[in-house]
Amino acid sequence: MPNKILIIEDEKPIADTIIYSLKNDGFEPHWCATGKQGLDAINKTDISLIILDIGLPDINGIDLCKNIREKHSIPIVFLTARADEIDRIVGLEIGGDDYMVKPFSPRELVARVRAILRRCDNGETTKKTAPRANTEPFYIDEEKKLVFFLKTAVALSKQEFMILTTLIRHPGRVYSRDELMNAAWDEPGFCTDRTVDTHIKTIRAKLRDIRPDADPIETHRGFGYSLKNNP
Repeated sequence: MPNKILIIEDEKPIADTIIYSLKNDGFEPHWCATGKQGLDAINKTDISLIILDIGLPDINGIDLCKNIREKHSIPIVFLTARADEIDRIVGLEIGGDDYMVKPFSPRELVARVRAILRRCDNGETTKKTAPRANTEPFYIDEEKKLVFFLKTAVALSKQEFMILTTLIRHPGRVYSRDELMNAAWDEPGFCTDRTVDTHIKTIRAKLRDIRPDADPIETHRGFGYSLKNNP
């Protein structure tokens, strides 16, 4: 079955162009003109990836992404008319997987969509053989792309999932910020040390939501992060 791609974009000409390009490449596109319609579609349809315009009429795309990330880890590609680097960083920090500035090449957009989905598929096949994939009190469900902490599923974005599972698989090993960027992002050059720090902070908060005294991730100042050997 073709991958279902949700397009949340209020400008119909842009949406039509994206739909045409996705169909030509074998995808199954679904279009919504508002954030509310997009959320409804996510809850009713098995979506593989979301193309999300930041400038929606009913809700800011950044806020919508945060809303989506509370329950879903679906990859998200942002579309925006603003090329500011700070927008790029903010978008990636709150859970975006890629970022394209209008006007953009539909062929390039489709290529990025395919690359993100291919990376997800490759991760599903290669990570099953990774050493110590499950370290108490953590468990990684590779097929569903979920991490369980104390038998409770943690709601993670794609980048948070990649960072946390990287740490889980090698408890005690210190990973530099650059190593975590390379593990979690298709284009790590868009990220900064602050991006990784923000994601680590968010992961810690989500783990504390499950157990308030939890602190399994250790900071090594000047070096990076590790998962404690006995979290």
